[in-house]
Amino acid sequence: MIFTETSLKGSYVIDLEPFTDERGWFARTYCKNEFNSIGHTKEWVQLNHSYTRQKGTIRGMHFQLAPFTEVKLVRCIAGAAYDVIIDIRKDSPTFLNYFGAEISAINRKMIYIPEGFAHGFQALTDECELIYHHSQFYAPGVEGGIRYNEPLINIDWPLSADRISERDSMHPLIDINFKGL
Repeated sequence: MIFTETSLKGSYVIDLEPFTDERGWFARTYCKNEFNSIGHTKEWVQLNHSYTRQKGTIRGMHFQLAPFTEVKLVRCIAGAAYDVIIDIRKDSPTFLNYFGAEISAINRKMIYIPEGFAHGFQALTDECELIYHHSQFYAPGVEGGIRYNEPLINIDWPLSADRISERDSMHPLIDINFKGL
């Protein structure tokens, strides 16, 4: 795996290094020793799989509140998505900055998201599927969200926002009281 740090400290785009032969390819998607090299020491306690039917759909921007903040590892296994993270660490020099990258079944990129980030994505294709590794169990009632079209962040989504859940479209806009995590 090749770890490339993004503009948001502690987050990485991870490129797989597939071994290819006449049968196809094989690649490691996790190795405790390799992830230790970027400071990852948490255990993956939950894996989730999402399916998004139609391109243009946005899911996010989600996070869990302390003490349930989590590290995530996200990979697209079918179709393509524009994956977005927002730094909501209150003491970070990149507080409220975002990073976005295309992840797809073809490019095999993964996004490593440290604690203190909101996460979401836009499906760039129909039939888009993502796998998520989580370092924390989902804790109902302690989740938060930032609206996908928050003007202070101004995410440049590649497609028009055609489909958004009622819950995601109702996340509050950030005000002067937003202190992050």
